[in-house]
Amino acid sequence: MTKAFLNRRTVLVTGGAALATATTGFLTPARAQGVAPTPSMRGGSNNYRPGAPIVERIGGGGFWMTGTVRRAGDGAPLPGQRIQIWAHTTEGHERDPESHGATLTDANGVFRLEMPQIVPAFGQPHGHLAYDSGTFKTVFLRPIMPRAQDTTLEAHFVLEPA
Repeated sequence: MTKAFLNRRTVLVTGGAALATATTGFLTPARAQGVAPTPSMRGGSNNYRPGAPIVERIGGGGFWMTGTVRRAGDGAPLPGQRIQIWAHTTEGHERDPESHGATLTDANGVFRLEMPQIVPAFGQPHGHLAYDSGTFKTVFLRPIMPRAQDTTLEAHFVLEPA
């Protein structure tokens, strides 16, 4: 049978270890840190056209731009948010009005818009997306595709109040 020795040294070592553990956060209850807002990307607003119309599809289609829109802090999906999309495609340059269109998020904060195949501009296949409706801070994204042959591109927005 093992005897526990409770002396001054044991109390100091055990108390010191407990204090060190408490100050490092190991005894602190877990808390949600919140979902951070998406920062605008450099070059994301290039060739942006305020007020691009909401469309069913841009051009002949064949490529899907998809993503989600959530609220900063709690990460709740944001339905009914307007996302503008434009790109350099097989049918037009990103500066052409017919290469721009917008869509709305569904009840789950998801958006999808079909458009022509994105092709490299300045050596990179990329799309442009913007949230610019005013309820939340404007965010411009410029995601780059891993391969020019890909037929989908995702972008995700986390918005903070304006």
